[in-house]
Amino acid sequence: NLTKYYGNVLAVDNVSFRIEKGEVIGFLGPNGAGKTTTLRIITGFIPQTSGEVYVNGIPVSEENPETKEFIGYLPENNPLYENLLAKEYLGFIADVRGVENKKERIDYVAEKCGITDVLNRFIGELSKGYRQRVGLAAALLHDPEILILDEPTSGLDPNQVVEIRNLIRELEKDKTVIISTHILQEVEALSTRVIIIHRGRIVADDRIENLSGMVEGKELLSVKIKKSKKDPLKVFLDLGNVGIIKEDAQEIELSIESAGDIREEVFKQCVDNGMVLLEMSRRRRSLEEIFRELTR
Repeated sequence: NLTKYYGNVLAVDNVSFRIEKGEVIGFLGPNGAGKTTTLRIITGFIPQTSGEVYVNGIPVSEENPETKEFIGYLPENNPLYENLLAKEYLGFIADVRGVENKKERIDYVAEKCGITDVLNRFIGELSKGYRQRVGLAAALLHDPEILILDEPTSGLDPNQVVEIRNLIRELEKDKTVIISTHILQEVEALSTRVIIIHRGRIVADDRIENLSGMVEGKELLSVKIKKSKKDPLKVFLDLGNVGIIKEDAQEIELSIESAGDIREEVFKQCVDNGMVLLEMSRRRRSLEEIFRELTR
């Protein structure tokens, strides 16, 4: 029942969810949906207006600072001290965290995150991809059970995105991970379960393969036909929402969204209009389609 007001603005509205050890959660929502606010409350950076957050059964509050020991947090925009060497920054974070065997831990996370070769370079000289790696290394220094990543690939080029995703996959093997993002491909690539937040409220919470059921009563059909003089958009107009998936000189593939099973009607329309039906199948909704439907 987590709720957060900024003045009169309701940012998080009665949000509830539970994450089990070892899960990889995609925390998804449009910009301004309340993702970052929720994560900042979980990590203890800001207080909630009402409701409770428990980490390993312990309430997150000023009276229980030990909850922060369980969490490694990479915030959005990854604030770093650019005038420090990477190893100096990690040493500073290790001191703040009270990390024992500081040098060994720095060497370990540097190797894990692929930054050993840049430890003696100033952070301000590093590419954004390497800065993200330094931020991840800092979040891992105290060996937390839970890793919270807020927009971990925002602003990276395609090669850097792949590198960070591979690194996160490696970290997932022995951590509980929450990835907050508005990039849908990120969630599909990394997560086992998705929580979608919209206007401060949870609108979906399930495994990716089960999310199609959230869009009630809608059937999605993929239809591939041979091109002809007939306009398939007009032919199938009365059956539901029709859209073109792709087409070339010979074929056209359509998606038809309807209230029920319309396969017989599609077949009949093809016969009546002299169109050659090449393929027809029920289509699994993409995460993008589900997301757009639930966050309108």
